[in-house]
Amino acid sequence: MSIDKALVPAPDGAVPPAHPKQTTPRLALGALGIVFGDIGTSPLYAFKETFVGHHPIAVDAPHIYGVVSLIFWSIMLVVTVKYVTVIMRADNRGEGGSLALLALISRLSPGSRRSRYLALLGVMATALFFGDAMITPAMTVMSAVEGLTVVQRGLSPLVVPIAIIILIGLFLFQSRGTARVGALFGPIMMFYFATLAVLGVVNAINRPDILLSLNPYWAGVFLVSDPGLAFLALGSIVLAVTGAEALYADMGHFGRRPISISWMWIVLPALMLNYLGQGALLLDNPGSAENPFFLMAPEWARLPLVLLATLAAIIASQAVISGTFSVTRQAIQLGFLPRLRITHTSAAAEGQVYIPIVNWTLLTLVVLLVLGFRSSSNLAAAYGIAVTGTMLIDTLLVAVPILTIWKWPRWWALPLLAAFLVVDITYFASNLTKVPDGGWFPLVIGLIGFTCLTTWARGRQLMQERLRESAMPIEVFIKSAASAATRVSGTAVFMTSSPTGVPPALLHNLKHNKVLHERIMILTVVIDEVPYVSQEDRIGTLELGQDFYRIIIRYGFMQKVDIPRVLKRIENCGPQLKMMETSFFLSRQTLLASSRPGMALWREALFAWMMRNAESAMDFFKLPTNRVVELGSQVEI
Repeated sequence: MSIDKALVPAPDGAVPPAHPKQTTPRLALGALGIVFGDIGTSPLYAFKETFVGHHPIAVDAPHIYGVVSLIFWSIMLVVTVKYVTVIMRADNRGEGGSLALLALISRLSPGSRRSRYLALLGVMATALFFGDAMITPAMTVMSAVEGLTVVQRGLSPLVVPIAIIILIGLFLFQSRGTARVGALFGPIMMFYFATLAVLGVVNAINRPDILLSLNPYWAGVFLVSDPGLAFLALGSIVLAVTGAEALYADMGHFGRRPISISWMWIVLPALMLNYLGQGALLLDNPGSAENPFFLMAPEWARLPLVLLATLAAIIASQAVISGTFSVTRQAIQLGFLPRLRITHTSAAAEGQVYIPIVNWTLLTLVVLLVLGFRSSSNLAAAYGIAVTGTMLIDTLLVAVPILTIWKWPRWWALPLLAAFLVVDITYFASNLTKVPDGGWFPLVIGLIGFTCLTTWARGRQLMQERLRESAMPIEVFIKSAASAATRVSGTAVFMTSSPTGVPPALLHNLKHNKVLHERIMILTVVIDEVPYVSQEDRIGTLELGQDFYRIIIRYGFMQKVDIPRVLKRIENCGPQLKMMETSFFLSRQTLLASSRPGMALWREALFAWMMRNAESAMDFFKLPTNRVVELGSQVEI
């Protein structure tokens, strides 16, 4: 493929399906264990927190009907209509999530005026996701283990230690991957959702009048009769839809159709039957509001239910942790984070990765959260802000493809988007009232993440601009210095981020060593704004003369980078490459903070620190350790 063609985005049909050999029922079962763990464990705490949380409400029929009605219609509008029906259409060649949606918009609906603001929104959603990823494991595991206090109140002092032991074990297990145990997640969650449904039906039979709560009239009565208390209660009711964003974020693993089938036929009915059952229990016994999920079960079944709920909480936490690794990898590939060490834990599934620094950072912060908040009720105060913020941003982002790419008729697209925004803004505003009680934590984490993501992206842009300013045109270099230099045997591969000009490492090598190899390859790795790039579109080459070649190697943002493997396939660049006769030259820039326009000095210092601590290009690109030469230079930004 020519070098010009290599710089053109891959055609829409270039990527093979991500899961060609698996049937829809099998994918739907797998989705139960990965996609729906978070929202599936919401019944453990959502109903309880609404009635006995930081803003308790009266446990009487009007309020019970109103809460169940709000939960039902929130689930239908936010999850079923917004995510399953609308947002999941906005897949970037199969992949979902805020960064994938941002890349899709940049590719199909470019616009310099709005692209900056959309990029900031996408980065903000990613930063909020990191905050949510720290709270979810702590919240779900604590809620499940607290079921022990229903079995035996004397076990209350053991809740925090048991939760910490489970969480430490979960994070220690990450380096081994989930390929072996992952096959069990789907069947376990199927049994869990069946249990939710059975518990709900058994309790709802005793109070069939709970079905009245499905009428939106009762939601309206609650909101109108006591608007102040209802507004505060929305901060807990929204916990019933936390995890909805995972349907979109994990779409690349299973596909839109299997996720939709699992939601409509298994998860949605099970959740609603369980919430109806909890409402029916409270109608008969208002005192059960202290922990209605576990009190729905007969006494003999409560300990097994605690064990099942703990398994579900572990699976939900595993899904969030794996999602954090995946999002971090996307951010690295798209240029929002520095290179980090990434380990692939499965030879068959490319998306299963492990990032040590992310794993241990998450573990530390999750354990600190459990020790600091000490109960799921206290954690609930910190839960929800990041999720509702992400949901609001998803609505703003998906408005672009709806109006400019799909071109839906405005007469119904605008009212639909307005309805989404009203719900999202209301829930987000309600959660802002939690800031003094713990809601500050995800906001602080989000702010730190946003600062790091934007600083790295801006710093890379400035550094590349400075390097281009001092770069020599390759044609001039070949005609002058290269033609007069002594040539030695072998192949030299000079890696550079710019597809034009002379790499700094090439200039420094000639300056200090006074020689050039007989074959020079100038290599640029391009991460495209698509999840996968096919083998046919992977390589682009251009002969520059005098045995100089410019090579472009393209990857999708979800693909594993392996440069030596690709170089062995290169044609039209002389003899086939032999690793033992090839040297790789890398540039290592030392950044000097300066008063030049670009970034504040403290952000320049942060960027320099991130760059110093990034994984070396040698490890990231899988280069042979004994064939790499690094040449340093200083750059002012």
